[in-house]
Amino acid sequence: MAVAESVARLAASLLAIAQTRIELAATEVEEESLRYFSCLILSLAAMFCIGIAVVLGVLLAVILYWDTHRVGVLLTLTGLFGVVGVIVGLRAQRQFQSKPTLLAHSMKELSRDSEMLQPPA
Repeated sequence: MAVAESVARLAASLLAIAQTRIELAATEVEEESLRYFSCLILSLAAMFCIGIAVVLGVLLAVILYWDTHRVGVLLTLTGLFGVVGVIVGLRAQRQFQSKPTLLAHSMKELSRDSEMLQPPA
């Protein structure tokens, strides 16, 4: 009887540990998805506003220099926005590559659980 009770308690403990870890993983996934969605919405709003500002700014510059330097203004602004676009794209790529691993905390906790379940050497 004592062995059966010990096995049952061990199974219940392992099940509780697994449940806790799954809940932790689910929480991490939910937080990450909310963070991505928030970042996406803010980025889209910022891009829209900046896009409108850029179009109006280019239109203003072309209108101001229409009689004298319209081609030069258009070439300069095209080059400027191209360079800025490349820089922003490279920064976004670097930021995406340096993001933390998904479920890193869950994997750490599972490793700790595994170490604790190992018999002492």
